[in-house]
Amino acid sequence: MYLTRFRVNTARTGARRLLSSRQVLHAAVMSSFPALLPNDQPTGDAPRVLWRLDHNAPGEVLLYLVSPDAPDLTHLVEQAGWPTALVDGPGWQTRAYTPFLDNLTAGAHWGFRLTANPVHHIRRTDNELRKRTAHLTPHHQMGWLLDPTRQERGGFRILEKAKDKRLLPEGTTHQGHEHHGDRYQLTVRDHRTSAFDKARPAGARRGKPVTLVTVTYDGRLEVTDPDLMRRTLTHGIGKAKAYGCGLMTLAPLPQGATP
Repeated sequence: MYLTRFRVNTARTGARRLLSSRQVLHAAVMSSFPALLPNDQPTGDAPRVLWRLDHNAPGEVLLYLVSPDAPDLTHLVEQAGWPTALVDGPGWQTRAYTPFLDNLTAGAHWGFRLTANPVHHIRRTDNELRKRTAHLTPHHQMGWLLDPTRQERGGFRILEKAKDKRLLPEGTTHQGHEHHGDRYQLTVRDHRTSAFDKARPAGARRGKPVTLVTVTYDGRLEVTDPDLMRRTLTHGIGKAKAYGCGLMTLAPLPQGATP
């Protein structure tokens, strides 16, 4: 497995085109792997190509990839990078990810970032088919990741704040609901709604645009099951993985950091 980082040159026309459509960016990412076709899907339990855009500042947008094979991002450098400023490398950084994954241990604490598509299934009447619907409020978006079953399947536990660092007593309730944002070391930000046309075979009728709601989670977690955690990091979490969702990355906590 490999972890790759590419900085997008947001001043370029090609970069703006890529950033304006998740379908276009998905195709560009998949084109980074000579052995894959743009619409290839993983078979069986094989890891898939995951990607995520981090909008850290107006001029700093980073593209992260986790993939079974090392990518060739030459075309992205030419379209959306700095092709004439390459001195010490090809314009992106790729590192072997497997050694890091192999060293994950139960009980270890990490900072994490995840961009996901938090959804649930609802129906308005008993006779209506259940419909997948995005969570739209920070409270429910946070609750999606805090779901105990989701955390257990993912091999991690979101860490809680120390009681003396909570704004509300015991992290209590708000209008009858648990106030997630005060109890856990977790924030939800960068809510985005994207609409784009899904790729279709030549000659197929144009369907309705895909509408996708994404949010970015930052927080701290404890690894509870290293094998499941490795699977989470290489297979992703939730829906819309082809469109930049589901990739969780870990980072060391500052030395001496406390909840």
